[in-house]
Amino acid sequence: MRVLHKISAVFDDPNLVSCAGLVPVLRLAERAGLHRLIDEHVHLGRPGGANAAVKVATLVAGMAAGADSIDDMDLLRHGGLPRVLTDGRAPSTLGTFLRAFTFGHVGQLDAAASRLLANLAEVTPVLRGVTQVAFVDIDDTVRATHGKHKQGVGFGYTGVEGLNALLATVTTPMSPPVILTTRLRGGSASSGRGAASFVETAMRAARRAGATGLVIMRADSAFFSRDVAAAVVDAGGYFSLTVKHTANIIGAITSIPEHAWVGIRYPNAVWDDTDGGWISEAEVAEMPFTAFRNHGKHGQITARLIVRRVRALNPAVSAAQGELFTGYRYHALFTNTPMPMIEAEACHRQHAVIEQVLADLKAGPLAHLPSGRFAANAAWLACAGIAFNLTRAAGALASPSHAKATTATLRTQLIQVPARLASSARRLTMHMPLHWPWATDWMQMLTGANAPPANA
Repeated sequence: MRVLHKISAVFDDPNLVSCAGLVPVLRLAERAGLHRLIDEHVHLGRPGGANAAVKVATLVAGMAAGADSIDDMDLLRHGGLPRVLTDGRAPSTLGTFLRAFTFGHVGQLDAAASRLLANLAEVTPVLRGVTQVAFVDIDDTVRATHGKHKQGVGFGYTGVEGLNALLATVTTPMSPPVILTTRLRGGSASSGRGAASFVETAMRAARRAGATGLVIMRADSAFFSRDVAAAVVDAGGYFSLTVKHTANIIGAITSIPEHAWVGIRYPNAVWDDTDGGWISEAEVAEMPFTAFRNHGKHGQITARLIVRRVRALNPAVSAAQGELFTGYRYHALFTNTPMPMIEAEACHRQHAVIEQVLADLKAGPLAHLPSGRFAANAAWLACAGIAFNLTRAAGALASPSHAKATTATLRTQLIQVPARLASSARRLTMHMPLHWPWATDWMQMLTGANAPPANA
């Protein structure tokens, strides 16, 4: 492919838009009640906090189109886009709006976001099968910040100076993850700080989104605590938590008889960076285990300890883990799920899907936390979650392949589509590129977004 040399450019057409896909995406937001929910739940009552529904919708639209800073919101004010997405706001106005948030207002925005997800689950297939089985995953990440004037900045467990973003997602065997709730914490926060209350919020949001059947909460060892496990049980769910190699865990592993180990084989070989080789098989065993013995008789929880062992290919790794682990590497999880042992162990490994969501956000609106105000950044994080869910729901309307696509793919194929506006009989028509490869999927997204409400 070559570029024609005799070519020039001029920015002078008021009828062109570069993100025509925002039309069905924002129409879907209206159908799911975004504006109504913001009006009902978010009450700032501070200078710059008026018209919250319009401003939140503008932020969400900009994030869906690829904005990762407040200044990037100007991409909504070009060409003919203000004709199809009316009543937008300037970046300076949006910055003032975000700075009007307090911690309590962020909680109000979270409440609206969780109810929006429930509505999206009703009007789109974004959470297919959620009434049977749902997996709630919890994880956090530290986002690096720059400058000395951001509130809450500190050095976290990664050794990077920044802020800590805590995330909960829900997924089903038939649908990829969407975001249940978010929480921004100071950069010096440990992963488990406030995790129990966060789990309670996530479980309520999952129930609200239609998870009326089996709900399993999965998390890594940073969230292994009595309070987290109890919060899940109190919410009527099941927990699956990675455990650390403490003295009690090592003692339990050594007590497993050799005949109890059951061989499993991975569908596809997995490359292990630690050992420097391919892993294609392992062994699994389980035993009853009582955890949190330091909480007294009534604070202890008895469930199953499921252990997976993989033959260590690197002798240096085996030696570093001690005599017990010579020849093997052990991975243990503590769970009360009713699943059979092998199924429960395989289910727990799928917790890694939340890493895909974190990577997706970091490649988009979470590339930056744009404000010096902590609450403003927390509101920005909440809006990023809304934009993620809305984009995912729009993809589910477009096609089965787009339902599983990353946000970057959805932007490229469905949202960042150029169009030229034409007006006839008081009606706007968007003329889009001929032979666009995903034209059929785009039209399905538009049709689904324009469908009447489910209760109409």
